[in-house]
Amino acid sequence: MSAFTGSARDTASVPGAGGDLLAALLDGMDAALCALDAGGTVTHWNREAERILGWPAAEAVGRRGFDGWAARSADAEETLARLMGAMRTPGRQVHELALLRKDGGRVLVRSQSAGVRGADGRPAGVYCAFSEVHAQIDLERSIALSEALFDDAPWGVVLIDADLRPAVVNGHAARAIGTGRTTLLGRPLGDVVAQGVEELEGALQHVLAEGGPPAPADLWVTLAASPGAGERRRCWRSGFVRLASPLTEEPVPLGVAWLFQDVTEERLAAREADRTRFRWNQLHRAGVAAAEYADPAEAVAVLLDFALAGFADHGLVDRVAGARRLTRAVASPAGAPDADGLGGGFPQRYGPEHPALQAWDRAGSVRVDACRRAGGDGGGDATAWAAERHWPADTAYALCTALRSRGRTVGVLTFLRTAARGAFDRQDALYAETVAARVATALDAPPPH
Repeated sequence: MSAFTGSARDTASVPGAGGDLLAALLDGMDAALCALDAGGTVTHWNREAERILGWPAAEAVGRRGFDGWAARSADAEETLARLMGAMRTPGRQVHELALLRKDGGRVLVRSQSAGVRGADGRPAGVYCAFSEVHAQIDLERSIALSEALFDDAPWGVVLIDADLRPAVVNGHAARAIGTGRTTLLGRPLGDVVAQGVEELEGALQHVLAEGGPPAPADLWVTLAASPGAGERRRCWRSGFVRLASPLTEEPVPLGVAWLFQDVTEERLAAREADRTRFRWNQLHRAGVAAAEYADPAEAVAVLLDFALAGFADHGLVDRVAGARRLTRAVASPAGAPDADGLGGGFPQRYGPEHPALQAWDRAGSVRVDACRRAGGDGGGDATAWAAERHWPADTAYALCTALRSRGRTVGVLTFLRTAARGAFDRQDALYAETVAARVATALDAPPPH
């Protein structure tokens, strides 16, 4: 039993490095530690136990049980019995105990106790590690939070190390990015983010240097193409938290916790709603303004000027002038380069497969762009493609729609975009057809009496 008795201070006085090492280990522990021999007498008491309860080792070691000092008389025997029960039970026993501080205050601790056996294999006593319950609960909450976040949280969570590389990735984040949880570890973010990686890394660098931003931010990124799928444009609502080690005197950044949610659909819906409101407001303003012009050409020009805002770069109105012939009626904006389009009533030199003629034949809309040739024809670069169709040289996308009035086609309306804008989509075609209905009505208006 001599190896099991003595306080940390007593052990420190034992000659040799072994005693010094044991004393240092006991006093350096973060948890409070006490040990009792088989008769229930305290044999070890470290500095953390002294800090929590206020009893120094000199007053604790040698006492039997806790009655009269570390526990109330009504609780002392039960407390000792619960701890000593660990000698007869395999494994660790966890208890919550109400102990007394030296100043008389009560403190609730959570203990883990286990039996100790001597060289002969017989029970020699127990050791008990304990800490204040609130500190233990805080630790358990932190561990539980970490496990919950990295289990299957409804947010993407990625721990980024100080070198801006993923160190831990939860399942939600891996699915959002489109890869496995371990695939991302240690790889540069540019391997999975084709566009927007500079903004993402800039945010991470700011957090490492200055701390987290005051509010979450939207980050638009384009994910790198995966086998069998193209690039994906996504919007991630992102929050950042700087991680620093609690075990150093000066804060040392360990990395950044990046939490995000995919809000692409919500942001696109909001953007579409804003665009729709703007366009219909433009149509209202255009109708009010065009109503003040007696000349149909002037009314059509006003309608086109309003319709182009935020929608296209050029607008052309060609009027039917006979079988498969169209003449230029209006070009907007006024004075803009009009390639080699002919005015003055001369027929436009459109080929038989020209999109304007296709829209006339279909009595509907036709969308084309410089990369997807209408009718499957060949061609050179975008400039040559535009020149072949007698459009301005910077044209990259076109939308032609028939002008229908009183049951017949009276012309064709063409909207043109440069490469700075995206291609026309189905919603753009619906808007263009609405504009075309108003242009056709104005163009086909009977002369005033």
